Amino acid sequence: MTYPTEDDFRRLLDALTMCVLLHDADTKAIVWANRAACIALGFSIEELLPLKARDMTRPEPKYQREIAVAAMDRSITDGPQGYEWCYRSRTGQDMLSEAIATYVPLRERAVVMVQFRDISAEESVRQALRRYETRLREFMQDLSEGVAVLTHAGAVEFISDSGRRLLGLAAHHTPGSIFDYCGERSRELLAEQLGSAPPQHPSSPRRYRMIRRDGSACWLRITCRRLVIEDDLDGLLIHFRDISDEVGIEEARRTEARMLEYAGRYNAMGEMATAIAHELSQPLAAVRNFLEGAIRRLEQQAPVEDTIWGLRSAERQAEHAAHIIKSVREYIVKREPSETHADLRDVLADAAYFIELRAREADVTVTIEQASAPLPVFVERVLIGQVVLNLAFNAIDALAAEMAQTVDAADKHATVTQTGAGRPTRPRRRELRLVTSLRDAHAVVQVIDNGPGVPIDAHGRLFDGFSSSKAGGNGIGLSLCKNIVTRHGGEIWATPAPNRGLECSFSLPLAGAGQPPG
Repeated sequence: MTYPTEDDFRRLLDALTMCVLLHDADTKAIVWANRAACIALGFSIEELLPLKARDMTRPEPKYQREIAVAAMDRSITDGPQGYEWCYRSRTGQDMLSEAIATYVPLRERAVVMVQFRDISAEESVRQALRRYETRLREFMQDLSEGVAVLTHAGAVEFISDSGRRLLGLAAHHTPGSIFDYCGERSRELLAEQLGSAPPQHPSSPRRYRMIRRDGSACWLRITCRRLVIEDDLDGLLIHFRDISDEVGIEEARRTEARMLEYAGRYNAMGEMATAIAHELSQPLAAVRNFLEGAIRRLEQQAPVEDTIWGLRSAERQAEHAAHIIKSVREYIVKREPSETHADLRDVLADAAYFIELRAREADVTVTIEQASAPLPVFVERVLIGQVVLNLAFNAIDALAAEMAQTVDAADKHATVTQTGAGRPTRPRRRELRLVTSLRDAHAVVQVIDNGPGVPIDAHGRLFDGFSSSKAGGNGIGLSLCKNIVTRHGGEIWATPAPNRGLECSFSLPLAGAGQPPG
């Protein structure tokens, strides 16, 4: 085998831009350097030849001459060896280098060629990146939000420490697929969200019930964005936060609202029962009287026609009582929660019968003014009817209380009149108006009375609870009204009536023919 001459080898290496040092294979002393190495180190060839490792490297244990010699020896037996070395230039500047030792047998002698290049800038960047990564990990360690990078199939390629905590992952657990933590329904919805992830901004948040790796359940709010970073990464970036407490609070509020609605419904039923009992007492008493009269006529052998007249009169009164009971039964049957499309005018009409019963007992005149066109809304009609009942009953009670005060004042006035000091005042007519109308895209109900009203500064807090428009009231019924209307996307408010009294109104958004509002 013919080996190249040392001169030919040197001429070849001198043309390279990479730095090259030739070391004697036996002594490891420097025997030559190419032009690129001389320029980088700031030495001439003559100056380099007598230098030792201690003269041209950093004085640290990992840069001891023995380490470099060992790498060169391995290159003779095992082939090229790569290692990191720090060269020091003539000016004292350290140059961190990536070195490769290669054994080269030449005609005159064997040498070890050491190629090296300056990686100081790269190492500086690597150190900076390590620092940034360490800081980022420290910052993300305390985040309440998890971050993960997914493949388009849902496999987790990266997950933050905070994300591991949220998913109940121990240090030795592999995350697997994000779909491993979902139930069947959540899996379908999450796949849909990930499949439509936008590339420029996070998606709208969605929440899912998830099962952690430790088996416990939680609710996560997730946003996602598609990542495309040149050819290096094509995946999905997701942010997720544990909202179990928020969901728990919402459920508690819904339970509280249901309890309040339940109490309000049956409280109103009790109030209706009082009015209905009074209303039923008249036809039932009449039935008894007619039947007793018919029995006496039969005992006295009176004309059959008189007896039949009494029985038929009793039948009419019984039918009237049955009609009252049927109305109550129909109203009670619809008490289970069920949202549906309805005409708000029909909801008012359903409640009007019971309002008129209550008003008749209190000697209040009720006027109903319905909108000329339908008012379509998507509501739980019994609850909205409950709002109408509560507002109307509240107004009737206020009018009845005022009447009682007026009668009391009239009695006192009559006493004074008997002594010759004035005339009694004629009682004012008490009125209640129920009005439905269309305003913009909302259906509106107004309950207007001409009673005593409430102070102007109380209008704003009338529906906040523990505030009432009637003496001795606690305002829970009005608070219930606000709760129901707000849950249906509407508003409720109170203003002074145009002439005298109080006007309580609420509005609900109109619904389309096939879908709920909003």
